[in-house]
Amino acid sequence: MRTLGLALLLVTTLSIQAQTLEIPLGEQGDPQLTQLPQTGESRRSVLERFGLADEEHAPVGQPPITRWDYREFSVYFEYDHVVNSVRHHRPQYLKEQP
Repeated sequence: MRTLGLALLLVTTLSIQAQTLEIPLGEQGDPQLTQLPQTGESRRSVLERFGLADEEHAPVGQPPITRWDYREFSVYFEYDHVVNSVRHHRPQYLKEQP
């Protein structure tokens, strides 16, 4: 019985110390990067605004979807127009608070 009580106390203590870290989607990635390519924007416009991508992936599927990867974000094209842009997740380590 005494062992059961100690085990229960230990489990309770450990669960109290757990923390959940939530980072809102809008705060993931580089906060200095405010404008991503917009839906409907042309490849040419993206190229003029952001330069050459770090990596360009070949088209996949039908209609063909192409992905351009930049350091901070990726752009998805259907034919020659943007269908989506997403920031890359960058873990942010928090300083331990007193």
